[in-house]
Amino acid sequence: MSVAGLQSDSEQNLTAAALAGNRARGGVSIAFQATERGTSLQDLHEWGGFRAKLPRVEGLSEAVLINTGGGLLGGDCVSFNIDVQAGAAAQVCTQAAERIYRSLGPACEIDVKLDIAAAARLHWLPQETILFDRAHLARSISADIARDGIALIVEAIVFGRAAMDERVSSASLHDRWRIRRDGRLIYADTIAIDGDIDAQLSSAAIGHGAKAMATILYVAPDAEERRDGLRATLEAPMGRAGVSAWNGMCVARLLAPTADALKADIARTVRRLSGYPLPRVWGAV
Repeated sequence: MSVAGLQSDSEQNLTAAALAGNRARGGVSIAFQATERGTSLQDLHEWGGFRAKLPRVEGLSEAVLINTGGGLLGGDCVSFNIDVQAGAAAQVCTQAAERIYRSLGPACEIDVKLDIAAAARLHWLPQETILFDRAHLARSISADIARDGIALIVEAIVFGRAAMDERVSSASLHDRWRIRRDGRLIYADTIAIDGDIDAQLSSAAIGHGAKAMATILYVAPDAEERRDGLRATLEAPMGRAGVSAWNGMCVARLLAPTADALKADIARTVRRLSGYPLPRVWGAV
């Protein structure tokens, strides 16, 4: 690129301000209910460039979230609200990996709210989020779970595309989780990485050279009893894995050198914890 084609910081700020009014606002709100025939859709609201499809699958009712825009930019704001009412059982996934592209300044904001009522079950299983160089992502995940409700929450982040030999040398990720059972906070976790993420992940204390990571949270009456079995399942992971259990939860942390390796370990973890395979849209894992 020629020098004339480069923008100064002030010019980039002006460009960001000019584009601010064009940024996307969208999301999906879904409510599932229990009926005599099983779980069915009670309510669906879609806005912006987001849609939901409900394919026929065996077992759990399923919703597939679709971003028709093909990716997210700085300044985009997305909301997902999933309500699983008493006795219902559902899983929600995404059609494809979500891509967070370069930002001219503001962060892309994603807000996820999950409500799981008495004797209800929800599997939140979006495909991986890919963070590109100079992207800024601020994500918030909150869940309210009844005492006898079951929630399996999976979130994976991939830093660049290994096949393209991409590096994430300047970006930011702020990931905030707040999980409540019967209104009481039981899990609070925040991951904040800023700057040269690739270099930071090379540190043994942070990522040990990983290019992808995931957090898997299982909240259920029998969650703590699942710890030893899950540790055995992940004894020889494709990447690196750690499992803990306390206070009615089982939590797995995964690190991997590639997205494919991470997804393979996620698949094993999900099957062990839930008894179900990953949704078909994840592909062959």
